[in-house]
Formats: sequence, structure tokens, C-alpha cells
Amino acid sequence: MKLKKADILKALEKISAPGEGQNLVESGSVTNVQVFGDEVEVDVTIKNPSLQAKKKTEVEILKIIHSEVYEKAKIKVNLKVDAPAKPKVNQIKGKPIPGIQNIIAVASGKGGVGKSTVTANLAVTLAKMGFKVGLLDTDIYGPSMPIMFDVAAEKPLSINVDGKAKMKPIENYGVKLLSIGFFTQPNQAVIWRGPMAAKALNQMIFDAHWGELDFLLLDLPPGTGDIHLSIMQSLPVTGAVVVSTPQEIALADARKGVAMFQQEAINVPVLGIVENMAYFTPAELPDSKYHIFGKNGAKNLSEDLNVPFLGEIPLVQSIREAADVGRPAAMQTATPTEEAFEELTKNVVQELVRRNTDLPPTEAIKITTMAGCSAVKKK
Repeated sequence: MKLKKADILKALEKISAPGEGQNLVESGSVTNVQVFGDEVEVDVTIKNPSLQAKKKTEVEILKIIHSEVYEKAKIKVNLKVDAPAKPKVNQIKGKPIPGIQNIIAVASGKGGVGKSTVTANLAVTLAKMGFKVGLLDTDIYGPSMPIMFDVAAEKPLSINVDGKAKMKPIENYGVKLLSIGFFTQPNQAVIWRGPMAAKALNQMIFDAHWGELDFLLLDLPPGTGDIHLSIMQSLPVTGAVVVSTPQEIALADARKGVAMFQQEAINVPVLGIVENMAYFTPAELPDSKYHIFGKNGAKNLSEDLNVPFLGEIPLVQSIREAADVGRPAAMQTATPTEEAFEELTKNVVQELVRRNTDLPPTEAIKITTMAGCSAVKKK
């Protein structure tokens, strides 16, 4: 028996398109019908991706053609799903820390750009503004925060919280602080593999009594490695700040730092880029600026990557001296240094408010690829 395409389409009008309120033909779900004697091939595209909807549609097509057109027809159904793309949001997979409102990771692509110095001064400036601030030094192999806050000789105490023993962070200048440096000797090298370092970090994060915090700053180690992934798997990081100098070599690595947070598997909003050591102004020439490491490099990079530029910090001797004696330079009142860090901090808070208004909450990520891991040796 020779079948007619018009009869096939008329029969298909009696089948509802899944979830659309129209029949398969009206909704445009039937994209093609081909008839070869008693053979029928139907191309159908539906928007419901569920297995139940696909199976139901296929069975109904077979039944309606057999009952309405020809019971011995040989039918082939080519069914596709064209589901609307889901908007990309940060997935909820992590353990939030009760009482902590925002977690900001401060990172750099390479060492030596002053990331820890920027983090320390950002923390004390936030505290000066009246916020409740905590700082976690996540650089297991080169912790520097105990020195920068003049608490290198301190040891966190164990306190009882709801029947559980918790570490009490060291506090100075209005900032609560934890670092692996509190648990090692000054001349002791930490020689740990990744899993050991990650375990130590998790203890400082979840076995500590941080209390109520508006901001927890994470001073990340240089680069884009194992510690970074461990942190972002453990914590719902609200946003990231990337620090760089204007020098081309530093910018190349800062670009990688931004790219790390923007990877689809990580997807942490980048609040912006900070240009540290932007220029040098001699005390005897207060109106002069010498761009020792280049000019506007990080600012131009922020424009290239379409991320905010948070501000520039000058190369000032007192910033280095203040870090070495354990009193962050942002605490020097009525100075250009204080003004520079206040401007930076205001911009960070502004970008954070914008990020919290425009984007869903960031949650800890789930790593789904082993790319970059060494191969397992087979015996």
C-alpha cells in the first residue's frame, strides 16, 4: 500500500507536543515526514528532555499511524530533543561556614607581586571601616601573615563551642587571623604533599570558631595549583581579587590567575584586578611619579579581560617597612598610602555589592576532571 504524507500529518495532529499545549504539527515539532510505499520516516523535535516524554511521544506516533493510516506501516521515528539551555549559575555543592557573609580570595599568578601585603592592608582597612573581618593565610609553604600582624609568637587556643573543641583565631588590629605559621617553628620548612596541605587547610577553616564575620579574606599562595582547587572545593568563595604589578611578566601570570577563576568548572566571579607597585614617588619630589615596573599594565589588562580595575598601590618604602614590623601601612593615618588602600577597599566593597545584587550565591565547586593529574603507573 502506498501511503500519503498528508494522511500522516493529519494523524499526527491528534498527538499533543509534550508540555507545549499544541499538537505535534502545530508546534512545529514534526520537522519532516518521508513516505516510501508502506514505509514512513518521521523526524520529530521536542523540548522536554525527560526519558518519559521521549518514549511516550515515540509510542504515540507509532500507534496513531497504525490506527489512523495503515496498521502494517513500517515506521521509523527520529526523535531529537531541543531543550532550552539552562542559565549558567554557580552550583550549590559546598559547606558554607555559619556566620560568614562573604569570602574573598586574593590571588596572584606569580609570587613577589605583593599579594599578601595587599591582603593584610585590605583586611585592616575593612576593619577600620567597621566591618567584622577574618583572614586565613592559606599559603602552607610560605606563611607571612603572623609576621605582618605582629603575632608570630602567638598560638591559637582551643575553646569549647557547643560541646566541640574549636580553634580560636588570633586577633590583632580588629582582624581575626589563622595561619599554618602559628603551628610551625620559624626555621621549620613545611614539606607536605597536596592532600596533607589540604587537610591542614580544612582544619583551619572548619575547626575554627570564626564567629560572625562580614568578610573572610583568603590569602592564596602564588600560582594556580592544588591549594587553589582545595580551597574552592571546600568553600563557597564569593569573589576573587587578583593582584599584579604593571610588569609584563607579572601580567602574563595574572592573566592565568583570572582565567583560573573564570573556568567553567570553577566559575568564581572576579571582583577585579589590583595594580601593586604602580609607581614610585620620592619624598623630595612629591609631584613626580616614576613607573619603575611599567605604566598602567594591570589597568590595561583589566580592560582586555573585561574585569573591573580596583585601583593602584604605589611603591612606597613605608609599606615594606610596616609589613616587616607587623603593623600594616594602611594604619598610617593621613598618608597617601592610607588613601590608596581606602580607595582600593571601597572599590572592592562596591564590586562585591554589585556582584551580590547581579549574581546568585557562589558555592564550593565540584571538580569533575582529572586533567593535569599524573597518570597512574600500571604494573
